[in-house]
Amino acid sequence: MVKRLLTSLLLLFVIPSLSAAAEAKIGDIVAALETPFKYETQASEKISDFQADFLQQSHIASIGRTQHGKGVVSFKFTPAVDHSLAKFRWQYQKPAIQEIISDGKTMWVYIPDNRQVIESDISKLNTQQGENPVTFLSNLGNLSRNFSIAWNQPRLSDSGNYQLLLIPLKPSQFIEKIEITVSKKAVNFYLDQHKTGKIFPIIATLVTDPSGNRTAIKFKNIKINQHLDEKLFTFVRPPGVEVVDPGQQLGF
Repeated sequence: MVKRLLTSLLLLFVIPSLSAAAEAKIGDIVAALETPFKYETQASEKISDFQADFLQQSHIASIGRTQHGKGVVSFKFTPAVDHSLAKFRWQYQKPAIQEIISDGKTMWVYIPDNRQVIESDISKLNTQQGENPVTFLSNLGNLSRNFSIAWNQPRLSDSGNYQLLLIPLKPSQFIEKIEITVSKKAVNFYLDQHKTGKIFPIIATLVTDPSGNRTAIKFKNIKINQHLDEKLFTFVRPPGVEVVDPGQQLGF
């Protein structure tokens, strides 16, 4: 009798949660994903910055080679009316020590072992919107404006998170498709509380370009709204480091 009562109580808790997961529509997933990054979202529900550990797999189709990397990423989002890109810093620990830094206008790729830094003007990339991987994370609040969004297959990951397939609405030389894994916790919080800004919605991304090259990134230990220091997104060139034009060949 006690065993049967316990089973009944468990079902009371388990069944509603399963039902909520089953009822989530693609519009709910997209809303939970976009809302914390929209300009019009109230400040208490916005995600203004995030920091996370990341794991990366980059597959080069032409030579059939896959490279593994990991490190720490920091991102700071700017208001949509600013028309500028997000600020970011990718600090790679593997396969080699390097940093990719941007203040939203200039991007630096710093390779300490080579004593070189590539400096690029990216201030006009925002006009490409969904056509460039750099602008993709800067425009998370407008994904449905830049991409056709559908369910990926399978719809759920092994952990029960939602999987979406994004196709650029404009032809892109950089992106053929983007596959995104969206946090079920973020979606459930949005559906239950009608709020965002507490849970970072993206768990993983997989970008495939028209040549078949693939870059997969998984985020771990994500922290949001840490009021990251602006200095984190500016590169201070160490003495003896050469500035290299993007068109020049680096000495790998």
